[in-house]
Amino acid sequence: MNDFRFGPAEFYLVGFEGTRPDPNTFRALSDLIESGVVRLLDFVVLAKAESGEVEVLELEADGEALGLGHFEPIAAGLAGDEDLDVLASEVAPGQSAAIVVLELTYARALAQNLAAAGGQVLRSERVPAPVVNAMMDILDQEGA
Repeated sequence: MNDFRFGPAEFYLVGFEGTRPDPNTFRALSDLIESGVVRLLDFVVLAKAESGEVEVLELEADGEALGLGHFEPIAAGLAGDEDLDVLASEVAPGQSAAIVVLELTYARALAQNLAAAGGQVLRSERVPAPVVNAMMDILDQEGA
């Protein structure tokens, strides 16, 4: 049987007004981590000055100052320099963003069980929540 140490991971870029996110923003993330639904693989904060210069803040060095010292990434550094450069280009000057890399623990169990049965996930695609909700609203209206 295949024993998967990790499941699929997703990168999220979460934007904020100003150069520092409010730590309360991540309460929902903390709840998901504590419940075991996801595992935090990496977490980086980018702050872009009005001049366009990007400051990279990592939890190991800056977590306490950001009020996020309770987050403990399993694979700090997974979001590499190239990822940071690409994602930083999407942050407007004078704003900040968090790069959050999450392992989907339920998907690890699914992939492991499929592999044990001789199958494998060939492709996965995420449909954003606003799109799913809009489609469900349309379907509800058609069914009414």
